[in-house]
Amino acid sequence: MVTTRTRIGMCFDRTFPAALVTDFARRLDHGADQLWVIEDCFYTAGVSLAASALSVSERLTVGIGILPAVARTSAVTAMEIATLCNLAPGRVLPGIGHGVQSWMAQMGVRPSSPVRTLEEVMVAVRRLLAGERVTMHGEHVYLDDVQLYHPPDPVPPLLAGVRGPKSLAMAGRVAGGVVLAEPAGPSYVRWAREQAGHPDPFHVAVFSVICVQQERRSAYRTMAPWLAGLLDDPSPGIRALPFCDDLLARFAQHGVDGLVTMPPDWWTELAPIGTMDDAMQHIEALEAAGVHSIGMYPAPDPDIAKHDLEDVITLASR
Repeated sequence: MVTTRTRIGMCFDRTFPAALVTDFARRLDHGADQLWVIEDCFYTAGVSLAASALSVSERLTVGIGILPAVARTSAVTAMEIATLCNLAPGRVLPGIGHGVQSWMAQMGVRPSSPVRTLEEVMVAVRRLLAGERVTMHGEHVYLDDVQLYHPPDPVPPLLAGVRGPKSLAMAGRVAGGVVLAEPAGPSYVRWAREQAGHPDPFHVAVFSVICVQQERRSAYRTMAPWLAGLLDDPSPGIRALPFCDDLLARFAQHGVDGLVTMPPDWWTELAPIGTMDDAMQHIEALEAAGVHSIGMYPAPDPDIAKHDLEDVITLASR
């Protein structure tokens, strides 16, 4: 595997006021590589946020993490993505995922088979973006002689926002890459690539959190409650940690205080948390594992997030 320089970006938290996206995009455009906008029900919409960010930037790539597969028809999803790509050629990284199933149920669109449904949607949208005339009568996707009038050029990789082994295997078959939710350390990335079957080319994007401070212990103390929340129901990203069992045992015995004092290399595996050198080490490890893009969540307070934004720019200029 040839090591590719990881592109560094920031995530626009779903709780941020939508109007802030243009300010963040302008600032990131002068030093970072990417801005990732988040579409979660029922917060802000990914396509409109992406369009706003692209309109005020000249070089910034905007990723969409992620569009729920069943919230729009495949044809409309393809139209939305193609329109963004034609507004800013080469600067869009679209992602599609299952969506949180409880949210899909609230909207009356929960599929009986999320993996099969996402596979159909990915296939349909990729073919439409490639300019094909598509007829497809699937279990979820129905298209009858549909073709985009303005397909994008270049065609972006269509990323699947997935986690588990079945979904990752599906992504390896039909997607142009994946978006891995936080925490996504290098061990999880290697596991995910293996589950996907190591297709090539395959764009691997990961989400993370960022907390850079002068003193490691201060950063650890800030982020320990975040980690504790993840350990109550460990995700595949936690399960893939080489020290997962020891981490869970430590938390069970010592609680949040035990997380603050856990070994620094555990924190470095998890995310860019600690000093600037620690954050750089984490990104270099992701790069070695085959990550192409990393979007970092700032603090949920917009005022603090503006300081985190500067740290993202510093990391991107490494």
